[in-house]
Parts: sequence; structure tokens; C-alpha cells
Amino acid sequence: MDDTSLISRLGEVVGEANVLVDAGAVAGHLVDWRGRYRGAALCVVKPATAAAVSAVVRLCAQAGVAMVPQGGNTSLCGAATPAADGRSVVINLARLNRVRAIDATNNTITVEAGCLLQRVQEAAAAVGRLFPLSLAAEGSCQIGGNLSTNAGGVQVLRYGTARELTLGIEVVLPNGELWDGLRALRKDNTGYDLKQLFIGAEGTLGVITAAVLRLFPWPRAKATAWLAIAAVEMALRVLVALQDRFGPALTACELVSGVALGLVRKHIPGSHPTLVDSPWHLLVELSAGADEASLREELASFLASMIEDRRVADAVLAQSGEQARRLWTLRESIGEAQRIEGPSIKHDVSLPISRLPEFIDRADRALVEAFPGIRMVTFGHIGDGNLHYNQSRPTAGDQALFLAAQPQVNRIVHDLVDEFGGSISAEHGIGQLKRAELLRYRTSLEIGMMRVVKEALDPRGLMNPGKIL
Repeated sequence: MDDTSLISRLGEVVGEANVLVDAGAVAGHLVDWRGRYRGAALCVVKPATAAAVSAVVRLCAQAGVAMVPQGGNTSLCGAATPAADGRSVVINLARLNRVRAIDATNNTITVEAGCLLQRVQEAAAAVGRLFPLSLAAEGSCQIGGNLSTNAGGVQVLRYGTARELTLGIEVVLPNGELWDGLRALRKDNTGYDLKQLFIGAEGTLGVITAAVLRLFPWPRAKATAWLAIAAVEMALRVLVALQDRFGPALTACELVSGVALGLVRKHIPGSHPTLVDSPWHLLVELSAGADEASLREELASFLASMIEDRRVADAVLAQSGEQARRLWTLRESIGEAQRIEGPSIKHDVSLPISRLPEFIDRADRALVEAFPGIRMVTFGHIGDGNLHYNQSRPTAGDQALFLAAQPQVNRIVHDLVDEFGGSISAEHGIGQLKRAELLRYRTSLEIGMMRVVKEALDPRGLMNPGKIL
């Protein structure tokens, strides 16, 4: 089957209007969110049902054409960007966007892969339930992509990653077969847990078309505060004290450096809350079924004791939902502020929580010694050990030279992460960005087992080639 015939056959499956070939129409699907990777494709196909995805994959497999599953295209590692050879078909799932079922008694929601994360949250809230996965990109990222990268976000501390929030999935395999694994069970001990193969696989083993996700009771009370902290070591002491005092009510604990906050104030318009300058900050949120005023008073009492003990230099406690939203906007705007500021070298790493202060200290010193004038933009989910440890130059003139040194910067950072028993990818995945790094930091046995799984499910290597392995 030649390219023209394939495109024609795809049009018969999804409708000609949903097979994009015009350069202007496909352009946005061929570049990643950061603008780092650009590719080409035979076409972009937009199926609207799982059966249509199955038919599309079957046709591509018959033609021997590679496929690139794509959701909201918010990948930070180039996982949803096709190769530059133009020999692949992008399967965009935006039209596969139905909420199939909500079971408030079973605390589950069944959604298609193209549903925006925000829509899943809203559908759950409409029946008095919480879907806790929460990301800065939730208005544009899709649930299929969230599962394919095992997204984390700000509430992993209490609810876990996307992997832990998923009970069942529906997947189109690389040969076009449709596997219905949409089981809404919390206990199912019938052999291998096959869904886990596809969660975090970044579309290299198949196309996730739907999922059964866990829901939770809606938290009637929330308390949010922004804390000024002198050092990361002190932030950990505060984290431990919060956990001891509030237990599972501690929903989020976010670390933000003074440099990161400064970029938000510089580049993101709007009325920012008045906060004291500090080397480090914590954004803390509690949620519970109790009375909100009582929860806020309890957090206020805790913060007063922390200030008295000099573990916290200052604190702002939100007195309304709007004030809490403004505090969260500061945290969620860091990525966009970095993008406006200019190119940077980004690291999404995880470490044992207890070793975060030592890692930051040693990594900062090693990078400053190797690259005088380098600037650290550090923030992340201190409650689960996930740091976004990024580097940039304070002036634009030497950016190109600095970015050319990324391999050396990566080596310093990733070698230290490995020494500390951490991971070079906490929640963003591997994609194209970290393929070589994966080979360096995972054992040959681990890589070999990954290849066995890939070859068993996708022996022709047609599903999202060039990603992960």
C-alpha cells in the first residue's frame, strides 16, 4: 500500500476532514511544547472512537508505517513528536473525548483518552467526587497522555501517581487488536497486571483509548499557606512536622526557590500576593472533610508554632478560595515564566526525600564551579522527592554557548542523582530527550527486559519509534 492509498483508506475510516495533510493544519502536531523537537509526518489522523483507532492502527501496520500516538502534545521530552523523516502517521486522540461512565458508589470514572484532565476533574466534581491528578497543564493535557507518562503532579503526596489512580485501561495493540481491560476493581489477582505495561510506556507498546480511574470523596475543607523558609533542610523539618500533625490531610507540599518565584513575578502578569523575600518557600495545602474554618485555624496554630521555633520565617495563610488560587498560580506559573525568560536546561529528577538538601547543595556547588554565572531555578514536589532542577544563564547573550554544554550539565546532575539512589525521570518520562541517559543509568538486565517486552508486543517497531528505547 503506497502513501496515497494509505491516506485515502484512513479517510474512509475517520472521514476525510479528519485526515490532515495540509502543511498549515499539521504544523502544530509536529513540534513539542518546548519547541525543542520538530518532526514530519505523512498525515495526522483524528479518530473519534476506539474502533476507529483500531482500524487506523491496523491499516498502518498493514502498510508498515510507523505511528505516533498524540494527546494534548504537552510532553516535555518530545514523546509525542514524530521523527524528521516524515514516514509516520500521527494518531491524535483529541476527538476521543467522552466520559463513558461515572459510578459515585464505586468511586470510579471511565473516560476516553482524549478527555482533557480538567474535564475529568470537573465531571468527578459534578457528582461530589475528586479526581486528584492535578498539573499546571490540566487545561490542555489529555488523560491518555497522563497515563502514558505516568503523570505525577502536586498531590502525589496523598493520592499517588497516575499509575496508582488507574484501575483499568482499554488499549489498541500495535497490530490493531483492541484489548478491553476496563475493569473497575480494586482487587484482581488473576495473573500479570497487564495495564501496568502501558502506563508510563509513552505510546511505545500501544495506544491507550480509555481508562477506569479512581475517585475520592470531595474534600469539603481546604487550608492553603505560603511559607518563607531559610534552607531546604528546614523545609524538610517542616514537612515532617506537617505529616506528624496532620497525617493524610496533608495533600500537597511544594518547594519553590526564591529565584523561581522571582521569574514568576517578573514575567507573569497579574496581582501577585505580597510575600517576603526568602531563599526558599513552601506551598502547603491541607484537605479534609471537616469544617474549613476549623482546619484553617489548626493550620494557623501550627504555623505560629513553626515561626516561634524559627523553622519558618514568615507565612501567608489564605483566607478564601480566591486567595488560595492566587498562591497556587505562583507555583503553577513557574514553567511558563521560565519559557518566557529564555532557554534553559531542565531536569526532572526524584530522590529519597531525606537526601534532597545534600543533593541540592552538592549539585549547586559542582555546577557553579564548572559553569561560573550559572543560575539554578529549583522547585518541585518536596513531599514525594521530585525536583524540577533547572539551569539557565542570567543574560541572553551567552545562551547558545550555555545550551551547547547541556551534556556536561546533565552528566553532573544525573551522576549525582544516580549516586544518591534517585531517578533521572520522575514524572516527565524519557521520550527522545533521555534515551541515551536511560542506557547509562539503568542496568543492561533492565534494558534487556524492556526490549523483550517491546519486541513481544511490537516486533516490527512501528509504535512510536525512537522513544524510550
